[in-house]
Amino acid sequence: MADIQLKDLVKSYGPTEVLHHIEGDIQDGEFIVIVGPSGCGKSTLLRMVAGLESVTSGEIAIGGTRVNELEPSQRDIAMVFQNYALYPHMTVRQNMAYGLKIRKLPKADIDRRVEEAAEILEIKQYLDRKPRQLSGGQRQRVAMGRAIVRDPQVFLFDEPLSNLDAKLRVQMRLEIRKLQQRLGVTSIYVTHDQVEAMTLGDRLMVLNGGYVEQFGTPIELYDRPASMFVAGFIGSPAMNFLPVTLDAGTASLPSGHQVSVASGHSGTATLGMRPEHLTADPDGPIAINVDMLEQLGANTLIHGRLDGTEHAITASVPGHAHDGIGNTRRFSIAPDLTHLFDTDTGKRLDS
Repeated sequence: MADIQLKDLVKSYGPTEVLHHIEGDIQDGEFIVIVGPSGCGKSTLLRMVAGLESVTSGEIAIGGTRVNELEPSQRDIAMVFQNYALYPHMTVRQNMAYGLKIRKLPKADIDRRVEEAAEILEIKQYLDRKPRQLSGGQRQRVAMGRAIVRDPQVFLFDEPLSNLDAKLRVQMRLEIRKLQQRLGVTSIYVTHDQVEAMTLGDRLMVLNGGYVEQFGTPIELYDRPASMFVAGFIGSPAMNFLPVTLDAGTASLPSGHQVSVASGHSGTATLGMRPEHLTADPDGPIAINVDMLEQLGANTLIHGRLDGTEHAITASVPGHAHDGIGNTRRFSIAPDLTHLFDTDTGKRLDS
């Protein structure tokens, strides 16, 4: 097992810098998720750790050893890809054993490792099948089995579940987490799915345009997002944002109403409120002209506009709400559940 250090990493393609001074220390046995929108640089960063992309400047260390100049095969890592990357003409057993045969391990050792991995992943009954005879979820298990048999210092996952349907993605992400906890292998996992990131990661690295917006636990990112980008990206449904004027613990909304906030700042700012933190209150200061209801079973999303304005706002209420479209519903929010951001920089305003 090994820890990983990312030190002032920069990646450029010609004059274009796509990753900007990435810093991060990953502990031995930790499960780190790199999350962000398409094109933010997360897969490029993962490929740099794997040795599939060169480092323009900065340093990557695995287990205390600088690996910038090492080939992928010398880094003692195993990578699981989005497209499984299985050899179609080989059986599951042959696919899982191939890397070990290349390393010229004894046949008995190879057979033992393949059997053990197949047992862990519950795919022993498929060992003699070809990939085309397997479902997407079964192929992904084979791809993970091929990584496990190598007994690497580090697992790298590049959006491994994106080709699966929604139900299977939920099942497989739980299995990946249980597997990583059982094996205790340091892991880096790339995804654009924030729900997947929140449920899998010990810590999340949120990338935006090649910059690290925040690196912390899922709860830290949810409770104290460092920027509007993180606040809007982490959490489902997304956080509401409204322009406000602050004065001595009070935020004046565009509707003319006021809410209490846990801040002594004055001047203009952006107020963030998570839909699930808005509480139905007939005397509340947050009035929503309801445009649409989204029934989710356990809760209902109320979509509309802040009263008297064109600012979109969403509230999440428990249970079923069958009427209200065209009406105005009122809500309140606790001061400690509000978030304030600098309107110009998007950065969090501390209390």
